[in-house]
Amino acid sequence: MKSKLEYIWLDGFIPTQSLRSKTRVEEDFDGKLESCPVWAFDGSSTAQAEGNTSDLLLKPVAIFPDPARKNGYLVMTEVLDADGEPHDSNGRAQIDDDDDDFWFGFEQEYFLWDIDTSLPPGFPEKGFPRPQGPYYCSVGAENNFGRECIDQHLDLCLEAGLNVEGINAEVAAGQWEFQLFAKGAKRAGDETWIARYLAERNAEEYGYGINWHPKPLGDTDWNGSGMHANFSNSPMREAGDESLFIKICEEFGKNIRRHIDVYGADNAQRLTGLHETQSISEFSYGLYDRGASIRIPVATVEAGWKGRLEDRRPASNADPYKVASVIIRTTKEALDS
Repeated sequence: MKSKLEYIWLDGFIPTQSLRSKTRVEEDFDGKLESCPVWAFDGSSTAQAEGNTSDLLLKPVAIFPDPARKNGYLVMTEVLDADGEPHDSNGRAQIDDDDDDFWFGFEQEYFLWDIDTSLPPGFPEKGFPRPQGPYYCSVGAENNFGRECIDQHLDLCLEAGLNVEGINAEVAAGQWEFQLFAKGAKRAGDETWIARYLAERNAEEYGYGINWHPKPLGDTDWNGSGMHANFSNSPMREAGDESLFIKICEEFGKNIRRHIDVYGADNAQRLTGLHETQSISEFSYGLYDRGASIRIPVATVEAGWKGRLEDRRPASNADPYKVASVIIRTTKEALDS
């Protein structure tokens, strides 16, 4: 029996990388990651190499069943140079510590995007729909746009074995969110990128693109899109100590540039201090505060200061590998100081 292995990777475009993929057909494939061979591709076509030295390598790092293809698999890969070293564009390889002790929950917002109108579904070709308010967690054709596409994406993610924990319509018309939880920075990144890939591929059937830009509707009152990063490690989950959480938040405040540098391109257009965000030039944290840089959730406090924090700054187009990596670094620095 022949199997179809979809090798998926991130290209070298700056400032925001895009997904790429190609299909490899394997005979008598056993479905195991270690049976996926390293595969070459033309890096000169993905902004990752010059034409005279264009051979780069795809190293398989995670595998999932492909729910939309018979005998299919989704293979997440890292990009390596021809000598087997990580390519400069390889954010996954930059994770120094992939200790499963760190858990991540990403809240991925995005817009469906009508490729004919270059607007979200629900937007007229001229002007705007009714102001935002009725679209969040909406029901009914007047308020909800793209549900069939979104529901199919959720089914595909679950069938692929991704740990998606929920979806909802977001504040703007045509804007949606999925929530995904994983243990370990690399696993969290792998599953988030595969979920993004499935969103892109599934939307093709409906004539939609997926717009990951943090403020695709420009200088308007329409909300932007983020990728809120919920995180914890065992001291946070077990200590029951308010001062520990404050110490971590204070350490994040000392390292604003470190985080903003990997929290997504054009994020200043979203982090204005409006629309449930803190300004990109400021840092704050607070109990239950969705306008803060870092929110201390009510569940953490009610559990006796055991649980997680939510960094609300990452943009929808941020690389989850890089976001998780910098969160681990700063959290460990706080706890080691």
